[in-house]
Amino acid sequence: MAVSERGPRERMVFSAAQLIRRDGVASTGMREVAAHAGAPRGSLQHYFPGGKEQLVNEAVGWAGRYAGNRVARFLAALPEPTPSGLFAQMVRQWTDEYETSDFAGGCPVAAATVDCAEATVSTREAAAAAFAAWTGPVAGALVDMGVPEERAGALATLMISTLEGAILIARAERDVRALTTVTHELGPLLDAAVRKAD
Repeated sequence: MAVSERGPRERMVFSAAQLIRRDGVASTGMREVAAHAGAPRGSLQHYFPGGKEQLVNEAVGWAGRYAGNRVARFLAALPEPTPSGLFAQMVRQWTDEYETSDFAGGCPVAAATVDCAEATVSTREAAAAAFAAWTGPVAGALVDMGVPEERAGALATLMISTLEGAILIARAERDVRALTTVTHELGPLLDAAVRKAD
């Protein structure tokens, strides 16, 4: 669904996620979200009676679902799905973005975790659920590629946490070096986890 086809509520959640990934939670105001979404300011109270906390939590949830849903698209882009190929696709979306956007944004789930997890229980819970919404599809894809189920969840966590760390380093260095490094170094470990047919 194109941005213009979304209703005002969906546009505000999407806009909040985009602003959080760029500026963090503290610097993302409700007015900025409404303006970015092209929605009347009065609609914020209507759609988000819980205020900014509710909007942030919904934006974090959206981001987790979006990341989880991308797993199938990444796999479809691979001629032969492998764990290293999936990870390379996950990383590639960031290297592609950073090569054109001047390192302007990060992961909205990570931003919300850093900004709010200690102070706001509901946001910490939303972030944990968002990471689970991403980890689950990655683990499922690994199992489908022959990774033993008992290892798939741990490797999915490794993949996502490695990617999140590399995103932070890339933004700090304003260079994709960390992203290309983790792809190169983690790929063989991931592929080695595939159970060989007897």
